[in-house]
Amino acid sequence: MGSSPGSDRIRAWLQIHFCVVLWGFTAILGKLITLSALQLVWWRMLLVSAALAVAPRFWRGVRQLTPRLLGIYAAIGVLVALHWLTFYASIKLSNASVAVTCLAVAPAFIALIEPLLARRRPDVRDLLFGLAVIPGVALVVGGTPQDMRTGIMVGGISALLMALFSSLNKRFVDRGAALSITGIEMAAGVGSLTLMTLALPGERFVLPQSHDLWLLIVLALGCTLLPFALSLIAMRHLSAFSTGLVVNLEPVYAILLAIVLLGEQRELDVRFYVGVAIIFLVVFSHPLLQRRQPALA
Repeated sequence: MGSSPGSDRIRAWLQIHFCVVLWGFTAILGKLITLSALQLVWWRMLLVSAALAVAPRFWRGVRQLTPRLLGIYAAIGVLVALHWLTFYASIKLSNASVAVTCLAVAPAFIALIEPLLARRRPDVRDLLFGLAVIPGVALVVGGTPQDMRTGIMVGGISALLMALFSSLNKRFVDRGAALSITGIEMAAGVGSLTLMTLALPGERFVLPQSHDLWLLIVLALGCTLLPFALSLIAMRHLSAFSTGLVVNLEPVYAILLAIVLLGEQRELDVRFYVGVAIIFLVVFSHPLLQRRQPALA
């Protein structure tokens, strides 16, 4: 007997929340790894691609894809690479707490981008919920030192890129196997970052030291491969906007981890806690209001 749509949706919400907890560690690992942002992301995507390349299930799924879909997933992979590149650059330019908080503006971008891709009018409520997180983000980020402003701007660009690839993944996620999609996107990211490394002056390929290598393995397998593939499965039952709102909890988890592991609490004040409260309110009120909305004929 198949599962009901309601149970599928609950399972998808639990899967996304589990992914967000794992993603919360990515900022911490990004702060601890000493490689540049470009080399960090290159190794992250390379390790994931290598792990999937030895899985027969990955190749079986790839053979079932059309050339058009292969190209679409590869293009999305480039966006993923650019998102991660700007995300880790934001961490290096500011700190883990500020960088992950900038991602909370992604739902505001998704509320505009997803309807455009689907060729429908934007939902006014989604727009309002997306905009509702902005005061919370402003309060959390407010009061940061002047030398972190560039990191905040780069973090905003990362949020826009996240909205783009999330909306595109939502549109095409049900046309291929999750592991195959993940592998194609990771491999395309490696290719684009390789070209970038060769083109940019001063950038070079670096073999990680043992400390960085172990952290990269944890980042690639535990915080990338597992949650990335799992999130693609969950997105079959959730909208990109709803997924983006749950992902807004990533800053909360990451900042709490940064307090415990990196001692970043000295940079936080009452505005941080008020901002977190606003983000929590928006994240949890959106699915509750959706549930109470009467079904349309």
